Amino acid sequence: MCGILGVMANTPVNQLLYDGLMVLQHRGQDAAGIATGKGNAFFMHKGSGMVRDVFRTRNMRALPGNMGIAHCRYPTAGSSSDSAESQPFYVNSPFGIVLAHNGNLTNTEQLQDEMFRQDLRHINTNSDSEVLLNVLAHELQESAKGFQLDLDTIFAAVAGVHRRCKGAYAVVVMIAGYGLLAFRDPFGIRPLVVGINQTPQGPEYLVASESVALDTLGFQVLRDVAPGEALFVDMSHQLHFRQCAEKPVLSPCIFEYVYLARPDSVIDGVSVYETRLRMGEHLADKVAQKLPVDDIDVVIPIPDSSRPSAMQLAQRLGIPYREGFVKNRYIGRTFIMPGQSIRRKSVRQKLNTVGQEFKGKRVLLVDDSIVRGTTSQEIVDMARAAGALKVYFASAAPPVRFPNVYGIDMPTRSELIATGRSEDEIAREIGADALVYQDLDELKASIRELRPALTCFDSSCFDGQYVTGDVTPEYLDAIERAREGKVASAVVDGGDSRQLDLNLKTSG
Repeated sequence: MCGILGVMANTPVNQLLYDGLMVLQHRGQDAAGIATGKGNAFFMHKGSGMVRDVFRTRNMRALPGNMGIAHCRYPTAGSSSDSAESQPFYVNSPFGIVLAHNGNLTNTEQLQDEMFRQDLRHINTNSDSEVLLNVLAHELQESAKGFQLDLDTIFAAVAGVHRRCKGAYAVVVMIAGYGLLAFRDPFGIRPLVVGINQTPQGPEYLVASESVALDTLGFQVLRDVAPGEALFVDMSHQLHFRQCAEKPVLSPCIFEYVYLARPDSVIDGVSVYETRLRMGEHLADKVAQKLPVDDIDVVIPIPDSSRPSAMQLAQRLGIPYREGFVKNRYIGRTFIMPGQSIRRKSVRQKLNTVGQEFKGKRVLLVDDSIVRGTTSQEIVDMARAAGALKVYFASAAPPVRFPNVYGIDMPTRSELIATGRSEDEIAREIGADALVYQDLDELKASIRELRPALTCFDSSCFDGQYVTGDVTPEYLDAIERAREGKVASAVVDGGDSRQLDLNLKTSG
C-alpha cells in the first residue's frame, strides 16, 4: 500500500504534487519522493520519512517543470529505513524513464533472473518497483522502432509488462520528451483514478491512487483506470486510453474499503464511506445474533476508520454511540509500524480513554479489523483500566487468516491472531468478554449493494483465494521462512526490527 500521483499541467507541478502527497499520506509514511520533467530533463528529490519531513523549500525550488510524478511509500518487506528504496526510480536506457508503483509483484525473483540473464539489466536495490521499471524499459526497447516512441509502441510495451509481471501494480511513469503514462494490473487490485482540470491554457490531467487527491487539488474525476488499461498524456496534453491486457477482470482489494482508503474517496465507483456504513448495518445484524444486546450500554469506535461502521451499528441496534478514545494525530498508524514491540508502545501514545464513557459500563468496541491482535489487546486493557464492567469487541471485517501478498503488511500466518484460533479463543487472547466478526459474504454485500456490477474482489487475506492464480503454498512458505529467518537474525544481532527483511522484495 503506497500513494502515487502523476500530473500533466500547464504550470509548475511541484506544489501540486506536494499537496497531493499530503492528502495521500495515510497510504505510506516511510518515505516520499517527487520527480518532475522539463523538456528532456528530469529533476528528483526523495528520502525517508513523512512528506513534510522530506521536502524543504530548497528541494521544492529544485523541482521545475509542468509534468511530474510522486510517491509516498509503505514497505511490505525490505528495509523501511533504506532511503535507496524510496521512489520514484529512474533509468536512462533506452529512454529516460521515471516510475512510481503501488502494489507488490509476486514473481520478482523470476523477473530479477530474467533481467540478469536475458535483458542484461542490473537491479540496484531489493525493490520490486525497480524490477517493474526495468521490465517496462526493456519492453519499450523491444517495441520501439529506431528508438522512436509512438502510441502503439508505448501501449505494446505495457502489454508486455502485463504478460511478464504477476501480482498487484498501479503505476505512474514519465518518459522524457514524450509524456505521462499510467497503468493498472489486469485485476485492478490496487486503485487508480484519473481527473481533469480545464484551464484557459487547456486541459490538465491528474492520476492518483484515490479520488480524494483529485477533489482536494481541484480536478474533476473522469473515471477509474480499468484493470489492464493504460492511459497516456502526450506533451500536447492529449489523453489516450487503451486496454493492454488480454483477459482483464476487475477484482479490487476489499481491504481498501475496510481500512486502507480514506472515507471520502470513491474507488471503482463506490464510496468508501458508504461501504463502511453498510458494513456497520450488516455487523449490527450479526451482533444481534451473537451478543445479548440488552447487556450493552454503549458503542465505542476505535478511531478513526471504524467510526462510520460503529455509528451505523449503534443506530441500527438502538444503543448510544459515544467517543471513548481520543487520538493523538501526531503518532503514525500502528498497522504500519514495523515491529510488535513498537506497535505495543505506540498504542498507548496514540490513544487515550475518556474515563467517564467506560466507568461502570458494559461497552461494545468496534474496530475495522483485527490483524495481529496487538492493538486490540491493548485497547481492551485500556477499556478495563478505565472502569468498564464488560468489554465486547466487534470487527467490521472477517478474521484475517491468510497472508496478503499484494501490498499490505500481512506477510506471515504466524503473525495473524486468527490463524488456528476460533472466535472464542481470539476473544480470550485479546481479553474481551466476547468477540463478533463480520461474515465475508456480508462484507462483499456492503460493496455490491452500492455497485451490483462489482462482483469480484481480492479478499485473499480472509479466504486464502489469490486472484492472480500464481500464489502457491510453497510461495507462502518461502516468504514465511525468509521473514522468520530475518527475525531470528535480528534477535541474535540485537538489530532494529525495521532492518529485518533486507533480502526480500520491497513493495510500493
